[in-house]
Amino acid sequence: MTTTNQTTDAAAARSRRRHRPPRPTGAMLIPMFVAYLALLTWLVLWKLEIPWIGGASHRVVKLVPFADTAQFGASAPSEVLANLVVFVPFGVYLGLVAPSWPWWRATGVVAAASLALEAGQFVMATGSSDVTDLIVNTAGGLVGFAVLDLARRRHGSRATTVAIRLCTAATVLALIAGALLVASPLRYGTPMRGTDLRPAVPMEQSGTPVGSASR
Repeated sequence: MTTTNQTTDAAAARSRRRHRPPRPTGAMLIPMFVAYLALLTWLVLWKLEIPWIGGASHRVVKLVPFADTAQFGASAPSEVLANLVVFVPFGVYLGLVAPSWPWWRATGVVAAASLALEAGQFVMATGSSDVTDLIVNTAGGLVGFAVLDLARRRHGSRATTVAIRLCTAATVLALIAGALLVASPLRYGTPMRGTDLRPAVPMEQSGTPVGSASR
């Protein structure tokens, strides 16, 4: 009788091990999260180009979100959507790495990371630092965190397993695509170091009469 019970217990233990979902903080997840953050930094700061540092003319700050102003045009819908999408995995990764965090803490982390990236663009003069990007990036991270939380409520630990696999697969594919892009002669959005990104100042405001010839 004792031998039968031991055999049954051993079989039950093996079954539990087979069906146990992977830990959210497993050895595979953290490196993938770090790789995603590296790719995100490369995308935001250098638009998948070779890292470079621009001049003072590239330092642009847009403080009015979304709207068209006298100095800057309205944010392009395609750019807003792209920023939203690329930050969704940030929220999913946070939900996997720190499943006990409330939504406001995850939102704060995404907002801080986005702010750091916008500040990095200003310091290194690699693009415009836009409040629109800060808002949309944070919203994207919150969407990812909320979607994972909703999936967990409906599907339990299975949602965690699927999310880990999807994030891992997507990050690996992004790494491969990034490596191919580096090795390829194709370039998207070549840095124009000689181009002034600041809005043009009308001749009347700059103190030079309109129509006057330079001597």
